[in-house]
Order: sequence, then C-alpha cells, then structure tokens
Amino acid sequence: MKWFIASDIHGSAEYCRMLLDAYKNERADKLLLLGDILYHGPRNDLPALYEPKRVIEMLNGIKDDILCVRGNCDSEVDQMVLQFPIMADYAVITYGKRLIFATHGDVYNSNSLLPMKKDDILLHGHTHVPAKKIFDDHIYLNPGSVSIPKNDSDHSYMTFENGVFIWKTLSGEQYDIFVIE
Repeated sequence: MKWFIASDIHGSAEYCRMLLDAYKNERADKLLLLGDILYHGPRNDLPALYEPKRVIEMLNGIKDDILCVRGNCDSEVDQMVLQFPIMADYAVITYGKRLIFATHGDVYNSNSLLPMKKDDILLHGHTHVPAKKIFDDHIYLNPGSVSIPKNDSDHSYMTFENGVFIWKTLSGEQYDIFVIE
C-alpha cells in the first residue's frame, strides 16, 4: 500500500488543489492528513487563496481515501462540515513489527511520546518544517507543511511505500529519503 502523507493545509484552496494533484500523480492508495485542515490559526499569516469552504468541498470529494488526525487548529465545528473523521489525537499504523504513530505534533511529539518502542516511528506535522531524526527510543519524521512552510523549507509532502519514506515538493521533486531497515 502506498501512503501519501501531508500536514497543515490551513484552509488554502490553492495548496489543497496542488496537494490533490500530487496525490493523483503519485497514485497513492490512502491520503494521511496530519491535521490543521481548515483554519490558519492566530500565529500564522493567511495562506494563499484562503478558502476553507473550497477545501471542504475538495477533501469531501475524496473522503473515502482519507485518514486524518486532529491538529491544534481543528475543532468540532470543522468535523461538522468534513465527511471523514478528523478528531482522533493519533492513529497507529502497523508496518511489520514496527508501529507508526501518526499525530499532529502539538500534544504528542519527541518531548511527549506515546507508548513507543525503539525503532517505532513518530510521524507528525505541526512545526511546518520537514524532519528526519533518529533518537535512542524512536524515529521522528515530519512531512513539512502543504501551505505555510517555515525555516525556508518547500511546500511539501511525503510518501510511504515498501518501507521507504520519500519527501517531495508539491511539484513532485524528491529531496529526501528514509529507508526502514
């Protein structure tokens, strides 16, 4: 199964459209969204083409493809208009003997771990910065942000298939890789 992993759309119809174009081009089986879907939050500037209602329409159009966790900018009001669940704090995906904990990153992160074992993967967004860090007790991966990247990073996403995580810009250019051994 091929996963397409993205975070932090923040209501940008422009970047959501680009994300869905990339998702289609990747021919992924599932779209894993790591939260912050509709609202930009008080600390962020408005992203390009801020149109949450249009984002709702686009994502509801592929609702059966989406697995989503709640971000710190997501709320019960957002869940009322989205036709796929968004309120879980985390999701657990198995890969062989490993667990992949998908979360937003505001509650659970490398400083506040879920019950993980060595070599389990913590996958989260929230920082808007792509990351790949190996710690003694876990591995941390971050796809970056779709609409509001920070620290001079690109608008990005990642894919996961056959034990390989690949970071890409929204135009599909690969710029990093992590292979599970």
